[in-house]
Amino acid sequence: MRMGVLALLWGSGFLWIKVALDHGLSPAQITFARCALGALVLVVMAAWARKRLPRDRTTWGRLAVAAFFCNALPFALFSIGQQTVDSGVAGVLNATTPLWSLLIGLAIGTERKIRPVRLAGLLLGFAGTLLIFAPWQQGGLTSWGALAILAAAASYAVAFTYMGRKLTGKGSAPIALSAAQLLAATGLSTLALPVAGTSTSDITLVGVLAVIALGVFATGFTFALNYRLIADEGATNAATVGYLLPVVSLTLGALVLDESLTPRVVIGMLVVLIGVGLTRRQKGTNSLSPLVDAPPAGTTREPRLRTDRVN
Repeated sequence: MRMGVLALLWGSGFLWIKVALDHGLSPAQITFARCALGALVLVVMAAWARKRLPRDRTTWGRLAVAAFFCNALPFALFSIGQQTVDSGVAGVLNATTPLWSLLIGLAIGTERKIRPVRLAGLLLGFAGTLLIFAPWQQGGLTSWGALAILAAAASYAVAFTYMGRKLTGKGSAPIALSAAQLLAATGLSTLALPVAGTSTSDITLVGVLAVIALGVFATGFTFALNYRLIADEGATNAATVGYLLPVVSLTLGALVLDESLTPRVVIGMLVVLIGVGLTRRQKGTNSLSPLVDAPPAGTTREPRLRTDRVN
């Protein structure tokens, strides 16, 4: 039940973005509100758990970099992209993050040897993305909006690689780091408001409620629930949620927003998910590798986020 609730909350983020856009909020306003509300939730939870936020300048400098690539930039790109792209398609394009992570790993040398099954998954994933875009058709999804969402997924991959090297496993509690990171993202997104405009004349109550749901539930509470699920049921079981998000985004988009999907796009989405699944396979096992590294048995160290975690 908890896994279903987590998938619903997390996957609903694309729906809330679309609703907020349709009811008067700009991408900059959505990005700021999402960061601020998510930060508020996590700061309260960190205080409740008695986990102190980082205090040294070095960590805050690294958090600012992570906040830009993991929060401020991709949140803005998703909001920009969903002005022209359906929420269901956005959810599937977001699932390409592990593909970008694998490419980055090959580029910087952390992935020194790629097995054939993972290479096949990488090629299959991007083939599915190409099928969704359909650049050979005039009515394909090759647009600035779709490219912005794909860039957001790549930004997540850059952020997770950086966070894995500079932030995780350094002794700070994950919930405190996440709260601090969203505080930094709030500051960064505030800087964009004067440039992007702060007009509120077209904002409706529905738009306000949608962005509150996005920030509080789809951003703040999802982390806490995911962390609890990892602690109770293990990282491998919790990893399953990442593959349910596109299903949730597609279902909500069709039921709530009446979004239609062509057979070509549906096939492309299935190909993307199969490709992502192949890239996540562990050597010598039949299971998918976890989104979060679990602590060794018998220790009290808190779980460490993997650098290729799906959004």
